[in-house]
Amino acid sequence: MNNVARHRLSRAGVAGALVAAVLAGCAAGPSGHCAAGFDAFERDTLYFGRAIPTGGQVSDADWADFLDNRVTPAFPQGFTVLDAAGQWRGASGQVVREPSKLVVLLHPRDATADAAIATLIDTYRQRFAQEAVLQERQSVCARF
Repeated sequence: MNNVARHRLSRAGVAGALVAAVLAGCAAGPSGHCAAGFDAFERDTLYFGRAIPTGGQVSDADWADFLDNRVTPAFPQGFTVLDAAGQWRGASGQVVREPSKLVVLLHPRDATADAAIATLIDTYRQRFAQEAVLQERQSVCARF
């Protein structure tokens, strides 16, 4: 390895260590401690695929109805919705590419929020014949 390559690797290592250190300060630790001015929350991101296995996709009107009548009452304090293009391999082994919606929820960790999220996932799966809804959870520190 030449000196230029060593220098690049060294710089990459330092940069990686700095990024890791900064990100570590942003997340809530195992005990939930956050920096002054921040509170510990859970961030759940729910991935809702819009392709319906029997054909078609969840319409904009059906999606708006789900948000208005299910998500909003469960999380009236707010949430964020993002459009996405998803891909995954289901139980059949086939790769499915589909438009998707991501719902990002920021909430205190408690049984009420956990139950509300489970109900949202179950309702969507049943209503739109979905095999799965992906749920991703992270402990975070946030301030408003």
